[in-house]
Amino acid sequence: MPSSPVIDAVSAHLAAFVSDVRADGAQYGPDAALFMESAAATLEGGKRLRARFCHSGWAAVARARSAEATEPAALWDLAASLEVFQSAALVHDDLIDNSDTRRGRPATHRALESAHRREGWDGDAESFGRASAVLLGDLLVAWSDDLMEQAISGHPQAAAVRAEYARMRRDVTVGQMLDIAEESAWSAHTDEMHLERALRVASLKSARYSVEQPLLLGAALAEADAGQRDALRAFGHPIGMAFQLRDDVLGVFGDEALTGKPAGDDLREGKRTVLVALTRQRLSGADRAALDAALGDPGLDPAQVERMQDAIRSSGALQRVEAMIADYVAAADAALDDAAREGVALEASALEELRRLAHAATTRTS
Repeated sequence: MPSSPVIDAVSAHLAAFVSDVRADGAQYGPDAALFMESAAATLEGGKRLRARFCHSGWAAVARARSAEATEPAALWDLAASLEVFQSAALVHDDLIDNSDTRRGRPATHRALESAHRREGWDGDAESFGRASAVLLGDLLVAWSDDLMEQAISGHPQAAAVRAEYARMRRDVTVGQMLDIAEESAWSAHTDEMHLERALRVASLKSARYSVEQPLLLGAALAEADAGQRDALRAFGHPIGMAFQLRDDVLGVFGDEALTGKPAGDDLREGKRTVLVALTRQRLSGADRAALDAALGDPGLDPAQVERMQDAIRSSGALQRVEAMIADYVAAADAALDDAAREGVALEASALEELRRLAHAATTRTS
């Protein structure tokens, strides 16, 4: 994991929280301890991007009001709660997608399956792993709520933070469902609609909760006004879209040594992403039918994946997605420039950090 003062502070708050829930969980017995340790393990690693966007949202507003503003404990708890929520989303996402790995390690449902075998328990280990992962993801959502409520207890902006947090949870859940639905529903819609539908999934499932809503949550804690919220939203959503499009590219072309997932995993999982929608628009009838037939086959071997990658490249879809990423980043930069011209009070060094974070989020290789 990279290190920075923000990352270190959030990680310290996460460690303290995990220590507390471990102590509280001792009453549940050893089997529950295994479950809770598995939940705690999901919080290790990662780039802490959502926490960093949350911090930058707070800093942009709070330090515009007072350059000497220092981070309250509530901010670190709120930022940490976003990382716990992210872990919950990843646990459920891996389960839904039948992914075997996450960050180069067994996905949570596979780790729990292995624990079942290691303990010599009766019954089907795979079923146990999947059922336990559903509950583990739910536990992480509860932990996330606990941290968020701890952050805003008695805070004058509690209602605003709680409302934005609730919206984030709803958006992600609906977006995940639409993502699943699109793997089947695409065939009931015209080819012209596929891109629009894929963009909607990208917005709800990832763009809002990865960038836009962490920014707005930090800003809400700092008592942002309407102009500040609008400016951060206008920056955050296009960066979130670029973030998800980069994820789509990595899901097909990523280096397993860097992503921790096999190359072409999105192809095996049948993801109907923007990249796939654009590819289908550009392929002939026979080639499009071949792509549709292969997409979602969990048994795709490396040679088959490579042929699909070649088809995506030769169609021009990869180049188009890269152009879309650049356009979204440019739109986000323009939003900050517009806010400055309109006199919206946002602290300059926090905005520079936002631009750096945006670059990291949209050019990453893992």
